[in-house]
Amino acid sequence: MTSKPVKTRITEMLGIEKPIIQAAMGWIARSHLSSAVSNAGGMGIIETSSGELDAVREEILKMRDLTDKPFGVNVAQAFVRDPNIVDFIINQGIKFVTTSAGDPMKYTSMLKEAGLTVFHVVPSLQGALRAIEAGVDGLIVEGGEGGGFKNPKDVASMVLIPQVCEAVDVPVVAAGGIMDGRTMAAAFALGAEGVLMGTRILSSAESPVHQNWKDAIVKAEATDTVFLNRAGPGPALRALRTERTTRLETEGSPNIFGEFADTQAVYFGGDLEAGIALTGQVAGRIHDVKPVAQIFEETIAEYHATLSRLAV
Repeated sequence: MTSKPVKTRITEMLGIEKPIIQAAMGWIARSHLSSAVSNAGGMGIIETSSGELDAVREEILKMRDLTDKPFGVNVAQAFVRDPNIVDFIINQGIKFVTTSAGDPMKYTSMLKEAGLTVFHVVPSLQGALRAIEAGVDGLIVEGGEGGGFKNPKDVASMVLIPQVCEAVDVPVVAAGGIMDGRTMAAAFALGAEGVLMGTRILSSAESPVHQNWKDAIVKAEATDTVFLNRAGPGPALRALRTERTTRLETEGSPNIFGEFADTQAVYFGGDLEAGIALTGQVAGRIHDVKPVAQIFEETIAEYHATLSRLAV
């Protein structure tokens, strides 16, 4: 099955076939998964939030063996341990960077001066305007439905995406609640020119996470995620509902990072009570595990079918 292309400023700017970007999930967004995304026509992203730059360097080398398609790197600023992270990325020959979890003023100019294309992840209109002031090439606008670390004053994608698109001229990638062609069409109707998928790709066949996590996503209802730590201290986040996170939802925590405990046991050992499994609300719409290429082909086909249906 080969669907009609979708050409936008995002595909032209990034040199990709499909306007779909993969979320930069710590420890997960590495070469095996990210190359599958790039080979399927999207933009694979390698994470740096793990702080394991030696491993990240090896993953970038592996990417070049696994794909000849474009890929990028994410800099999650709150988790940067190496003050030379910009030089590290430039030295790897990377051309596209997403920045997140911090002030876009910090790295954008240095990355741009080196000739890189920079998109910043924003959870609010104020954040978007700050990123535009910093000189970014594009925005990833993430509603509160998405999994991971969040703005405690979360705004739903249906409100946030058109609000930002009305205020900026750079291309916008919609994130939060995106997993298929219908949600992609909805995001484009709101003004976006690309989409970012996290939980849908997290639960794909190529995702390296333990099958227990994938099974939990497939079984989840739309109410089976929790929004934690809204009052702080530290960041808010959205995660899969478990006994641990249900307790945190009601009792809170003085140290939310400490609650992650054994991340490796959660992600790759399948013990979902050993920490926190960051997951978006869209888990309630995911009913199976599929290869990335199939997810993308079905997304683009359904996107076109949705537009055709709406045009009647």
